[in-house]
Amino acid sequence: MRQAGRSLPEYRSIRGSGSILDAIHDPELSAEITMQPVRRYDVDAAILYSDIVVPVAAIGFGVDVAPGIGPVVAEPFSRKVDLERLRPLDPEADTPYVIETVKILARELTVPLIGFAGAPFTVASYLIEGQPSRTYTKTKALMHGDPALWHALMERLADLAIVSLRSQIDAGAVALQLFDSWAGALSPPDYERFVLPHSQRVFDGVADLGVPRIHFGVGTGELLGLMASAGADVVGVDWRVPLDVARTRVPAGTALQGNLDPALCFAPWEVLADATRDVLRRNAGNPGHIFNLGHGVMPETNPEMLERVVELVHNEGRCDGTAETKAAIR
Repeated sequence: MRQAGRSLPEYRSIRGSGSILDAIHDPELSAEITMQPVRRYDVDAAILYSDIVVPVAAIGFGVDVAPGIGPVVAEPFSRKVDLERLRPLDPEADTPYVIETVKILARELTVPLIGFAGAPFTVASYLIEGQPSRTYTKTKALMHGDPALWHALMERLADLAIVSLRSQIDAGAVALQLFDSWAGALSPPDYERFVLPHSQRVFDGVADLGVPRIHFGVGTGELLGLMASAGADVVGVDWRVPLDVARTRVPAGTALQGNLDPALCFAPWEVLADATRDVLRRNAGNPGHIFNLGHGVMPETNPEMLERVVELVHNEGRCDGTAETKAAIR
């Protein structure tokens, strides 16, 4: 789903130290890192090695990704004048390294490449908080305290996401994913009022490209129906909601992505295998499911465990297009 290669020894041997943004600026390195988990795990698609803050960093807002911390902002967003720091993105001039990485991958990959962008809310939370947060107090205070400024910020971030996604598809990506990683911090009414219109705008802004669109979040069990209404073809489901329950919360025909708990990759294989089969069983042969972890691969994960999960899913979880599943429960 994301950062699948960061637990690999081959990743650590070439990644180097410092900010991920430094690595992303090197197209050959980024392409190699993207391909490593595909080679190792034989997964069915690759996701671009990049980061959701690349566009705001590229336009000079003052964002970096601190190792072991995440996105940090030297001067967080707090007032109307800060909107001037969010100029439009020109991919050819601002992120040519991302475009070149995608072009390399489009030539060399034997599986589809998924491009991505950060959803307006999640990117806004980093810009306002100045670093990762567990409470999002500053974000929610601005959202409720100055709705006009909040929506102006979200509109600019939606524009950045649209332009970035379109540039990735133009360069050769064949699907896209919108990461709203921290939308689960919101209540359904707040999400519907302050976030949904802007996520819809992003999906509307790429609809003419005709590629599959994935909407991802964490802790979003109560938001799945709203997230599906934003316009994606696929909605991510973390491990907190069983897959069969999640399917009742989205419209018929909506595909799901998920929903194995990443922490179970540290359990004995028998436990992990049973949990994997349970996800397959709950899918009940529905063709609209992309088996995946419910969130990113933890860096300490044993790659061999993920190899075995992929093998199990390929052997037992492929759908033949009918109401039956090939997943064996044992």
